[in-house]
Amino acid sequence: MKHFIAMLTLLLLPATNTWAAPRNVILLDKDSIAVKDSLEKSKKKPEKKEDEYEKLLQKGGSVQQGLFGVRHIEKNWYFEIPESALGKLFLAVTRFVSVPQDFSMLRGEEVNNNTIYFERYDDKTLFLRSWAHSQQADPNSNIARLVKQATIDPIVYQFDIIGKDKETGRLLIDVTKLFKGDNKIAGFTASDRTQVKLGGLQDDRTFIDTIKAYPINIEVSTLRTYAVSEGRAMASRDGYMTLSLNTSIVQLPEVPMQPRLADERVGYFSNKLVTFSDRETSKHDAIVSRYRLVPKDKKAYAKGKLVEPERQIVYYIDPETPKVWVPYLIQGINDWNKAFEAAGFKNAIVGKEVPEGSDISPDDARYSFLRYLPSEKENAYGPRIVDPRSGEIIESHICWYHNVMNLLTKWYMTQCGPLDKRAQTMNFEKDLMGKLIRFVSSHEVGHTLGLRHNMIASNSTPVERLRDKDWVEKHGHTASIMDYARFNYVAQPEDNIGEAGLFPRINDYDKWAIKWGYQYRPEFKDEFDEKKTLRSEVTKMLENNKRLRYKSDEGRGQDPRSQTEDLGDNAMISSEYGIKNLKRVMLNIEAWTAQPDDQTDDLSTIYRSVFAQFQRYVNHVQRYINGQYSDNWPSERRNDIVPKGLQKQAVSWFGRNVFTVPAWLYPDKIVDKLGIDTNDEVTDRANTALSYLLSAATLYNCMANSYTASEPYPLDDYLKDVFQNVWKPMSTTDKRGNNFRRRVEQNYVDFIGAAINPVKDDKKNNVQYGRSDATLYALKHLEMIDNFCREQLKNVATDDINALHYNDLLLRTRKIRDTYSKPRSE
Repeated sequence: MKHFIAMLTLLLLPATNTWAAPRNVILLDKDSIAVKDSLEKSKKKPEKKEDEYEKLLQKGGSVQQGLFGVRHIEKNWYFEIPESALGKLFLAVTRFVSVPQDFSMLRGEEVNNNTIYFERYDDKTLFLRSWAHSQQADPNSNIARLVKQATIDPIVYQFDIIGKDKETGRLLIDVTKLFKGDNKIAGFTASDRTQVKLGGLQDDRTFIDTIKAYPINIEVSTLRTYAVSEGRAMASRDGYMTLSLNTSIVQLPEVPMQPRLADERVGYFSNKLVTFSDRETSKHDAIVSRYRLVPKDKKAYAKGKLVEPERQIVYYIDPETPKVWVPYLIQGINDWNKAFEAAGFKNAIVGKEVPEGSDISPDDARYSFLRYLPSEKENAYGPRIVDPRSGEIIESHICWYHNVMNLLTKWYMTQCGPLDKRAQTMNFEKDLMGKLIRFVSSHEVGHTLGLRHNMIASNSTPVERLRDKDWVEKHGHTASIMDYARFNYVAQPEDNIGEAGLFPRINDYDKWAIKWGYQYRPEFKDEFDEKKTLRSEVTKMLENNKRLRYKSDEGRGQDPRSQTEDLGDNAMISSEYGIKNLKRVMLNIEAWTAQPDDQTDDLSTIYRSVFAQFQRYVNHVQRYINGQYSDNWPSERRNDIVPKGLQKQAVSWFGRNVFTVPAWLYPDKIVDKLGIDTNDEVTDRANTALSYLLSAATLYNCMANSYTASEPYPLDDYLKDVFQNVWKPMSTTDKRGNNFRRRVEQNYVDFIGAAINPVKDDKKNNVQYGRSDATLYALKHLEMIDNFCREQLKNVATDDINALHYNDLLLRTRKIRDTYSKPRSE
């Protein structure tokens, strides 16, 4: 009987598989029912995934067609990825749509951005990878294979392939967890959450609101709830915060724009690039950020005619922007057309309002926007998102904080109040504020076009030209709107200079920089060939035109010509003019800031603005002491030290404005109203300056620089000049001034003592300064202090406080010598 059943079973098997499944034969011999079940299961196995796919689609839901197919079935969201999209690059940008009150970020600001692509791993798995490459090689070279093998892109997400559409070949994946979770694509990383002080994501209160499909992009809107981490003021009594985010996934161009390689003499944002080749060592370059501009009429362009681009650069204004400022913001955008004309394009850029009924959204990464943010911050900034392969700017979002107007009011009244009657009130008329907004708009648009700050631009204007009405109104007070030059505070009321000479504008450097970055040069075979020619052109242009100079230090280096908020080619002279205007502001400050009912908020605001402006002048002048020119221009000595004459001017400026009480800044009536501690403020400012002028590092550098500078400032001469600008005989009438001078002289001796006998923990100064002749010069300088004190003692009574002061200083200098002469342990 068993034999019969086994034979019968074999007859039932398909002929093609009769001898291919011996395991089934064994099973059938044991149990005919088990054999039948096994056969049924084996027949269904290949169709299981197809059944799962079909079964899911039978549930219905909604479907959209676009960059990917998007399905919403019950509570889950799905993408249908065409096989043709595998390996192609997409830009994922996530921004805040709405945030809790007092959150550290605002609506419209960026959460993250990433360049991504889908990769099929096997029949069941799809990877989402982050594209991260800064190395390249000629694809025909041997080393290209090594470069490719040596690098791998990170997997940021893994999907199970649910099924495949039989007709289209699209792969169905569930993206619900991707967009509901925290990751580098659609949410926060752990470090991001720490930065904004958010705790864990609450899954039960996190939702995908909508996913919309468009021809080249997908837009995902999510609502996310987080626990509040320690250290953050509670946004709700329950200890949770809810945020709304939007993630745009935009297809990058299939054929990248040809990159333009950076030149350190023209200021563009850039991404690093390392290039390998078989026959040469690696080359380090950088790809600049810029929009893709191609002339519509290439023949006319080649003949030097102005030509419109194939695709205009368009910035939309946030629909929520106060209507009163929209025309001025648009003007600030359109002003850049004059720069693009230098590159051969007309109507290259335009600012627009969003048309009524349009689906153009600020959250859609296909569009560039000026986002208006309801914030008390006094700022604006202009980031950009670029294709990392080519530097092509895909979109830009200027973030404009509402209280920029406060900043503009303070700047303009403080710097130009004496020059413009319209600025002599806290409520500027519409046209004045609008023009100030226009200037800031232009500056921020410049950043979104790829331009970096250029803090050396204002140095190309001689100080006295800033007072020449005809010249400054024609040429402007700074060569670049990308400088922090603000307004022409050097001009004096009697100069009668108008707006054109007071406001920044898009100027010579900006036009030159846009020409360099955006000119259409199809004649070069690749970016390396292009670079050689462009560098030669830059060298030629810079030979005789200082107004085209650029420095990349953001005003933070040792070069006094490259500073933020300064004007002209000599900070000592320009600051003296600036102080004259600050004195005029102080004479009128009560009238210009008058408020009813004894309120002093506006008075305090402008007073602190004047105070801050004066401190900027102090900082500008200080940079000249041991300053170092760092040039990258033709026919210039590189890395030379600021000449002795200018350093002497700086020391004298400190004597007049810092080591003498600036009484103009502290009128009794204002001091009483605002409760200002004058004595401490003026002493602290002087001591801060002394701590730099007499520091061990400054003395050492002064000595070392005197050996290499083309116009050296010997340390002995330097110390004599500082001394003469600090040490003065006491006044017979000015008791407050005498108190200030005593405190400053005491600190002077202490600073010299610290330079001679550095504290043990200050290892840098112990090594660098303690083993140099600078110590000997400082010891010698004590004699000058002693001689002064003895001379002053001849003119004061022995019981006078000034006699006590000078005797105390003599004791201090003796102690410094005694400490120095003692054996020092290692």
